Amino acid sequence: MYACSKFASTPSLVRSTYQLLSRPLSAVVLNRPEALTDKSQGLAGPRPLTSLVPSRRFQTSAISRDIDTAAKFIGAGAATVGVAGSGAGIGTVFGSLIIGYARNPSLKQQLFSYAILGFALSEAMGLFCLMVAFLILFAM
Repeated sequence: MYACSKFASTPSLVRSTYQLLSRPLSAVVLNRPEALTDKSQGLAGPRPLTSLVPSRRFQTSAISRDIDTAAKFIGAGAATVGVAGSGAGIGTVFGSLIIGYARNPSLKQQLFSYAILGFALSEAMGLFCLMVAFLILFAM
């Protein structure tokens, strides 16, 4: 009984258990801890409490990377919705050009220049949406 209690309270076992419990579950499951050996512990006495606190390093697990990748795809998909709006805007501009030309054929040149300006602005907004989608996917 005494030997069992002595084994259960060894400092190396306490330290390794504390390190396991203080890390996120995904880091514990995906990165098995190495066997911790305590060579400096002997009859010298216990260490100060600050030596038991593990240093926190930036850890990225596979689960976290999967969530980040899914968020990128969702964000890029939401950003490409603006391309459909660009298509609808171009259709509206040229539809209005045809209606305006049918009402007053003498303003053909002025209406056409306005339609080209509307087409360019609508297409630019669609390209900006596409650019943001690519930035989300590849730059972050």
